[in-house]
Amino acid sequence: MVISIMNRFVSQKFRFYSFVCIALLMLVHGYNLDEAYLQPFTMVKEPLTVTTFTEYFLANGALRFRIPLLFIISGYIFAYQDHKPYNERVKSRFKSLMVPYFIWSAVGLGLTFLLQHFTYTAHLVKEAGIDQLGDNRPYSAIGFKGIFYRWAVVPISFQLWFIRSLFIYNLLYPFFKWAVTKFPVPWFVLMFVLWFAGFQYVFIEAQGILFFTVGIWLSKTNYPIEKKPGWYSHYLGWLFFLGVSVIRTFMAFELELYTRSSIAILLSLHVISVVAGIFAMWYGADSVVRWCMKQRWFAWTSSFAFVIYGLHVPLIIYLTTFLFDVWKSFPYHRLPIYFLAPVIVLGICVAFGALLRAVAPRVYRLFTGGRGF
Repeated sequence: MVISIMNRFVSQKFRFYSFVCIALLMLVHGYNLDEAYLQPFTMVKEPLTVTTFTEYFLANGALRFRIPLLFIISGYIFAYQDHKPYNERVKSRFKSLMVPYFIWSAVGLGLTFLLQHFTYTAHLVKEAGIDQLGDNRPYSAIGFKGIFYRWAVVPISFQLWFIRSLFIYNLLYPFFKWAVTKFPVPWFVLMFVLWFAGFQYVFIEAQGILFFTVGIWLSKTNYPIEKKPGWYSHYLGWLFFLGVSVIRTFMAFELELYTRSSIAILLSLHVISVVAGIFAMWYGADSVVRWCMKQRWFAWTSSFAFVIYGLHVPLIIYLTTFLFDVWKSFPYHRLPIYFLAPVIVLGICVAFGALLRAVAPRVYRLFTGGRGF
């Protein structure tokens, strides 16, 4: 195993941040702003309030470092395993990524299909409106082809795009390794420009490639990622990261809607905050990592990270819609729901994972790709 050979604290940080990045997804996916889909340049048409500021700051600001950091970790570990045959690793990754992809996609479809059979919950599903194709009719009206396409290509559990893209990048690893070892500067300049431009083609997107190959480069050059650079300050790093995230959030409310200059400003601040966030999290929280990794409850909970990843959507969307319907008559209900729904869903996911692992460990292994044992 990688963890048995790699620097022990680095491996602990990989596990810690893998769990934290996944757990924070619920705050990213559980927002209840009027804007249904948040992109790096999304601007908010709602008034600036404590609720709208907080949700945008977290969902589309400070927490945007998560996916890039996960790609870096994934690229680093895959490159670190070069002592194993490439074909063997690809087969292993298919089992650990694509098999769970299809399983959790089916779970999301099954949950949605079940809820569509009851009048009240069917209304909630329609109100949630999270179908990636924009067709929120009951699955019985969509038909088999539509359901199959949603299962294989555009899952209702939309977070699964990450492991699908990750598997594709694993397939392209020989090319990526050649590029970052032979032509690192032009490669990263090109990827950075494409990331800023928001390049995406089918299942290939520049952000994932950029940070996945950063992980490869760090591994292949034996960069001492366990050591904080001498020029980096914990306090200034955190201050800069949070400051940029706050400024970016205010800009999303105050800039003229979707002009070229407004989009360019938000994209620039997005890029800066993501990079600053990665540095702040990786180098600025070592004491937190050490403390958490010594706690039995944290080690136990983090073992269900993949269950949380696979199950939290569409569950959190439907739960948020339900809570809105129940509490709609109460003033100032939006922000409490935003924080309450992730806590409930986290509990459901961990309980489901613990029960499944105890009752049917082989099934659990399939669901998680062998993780969490």
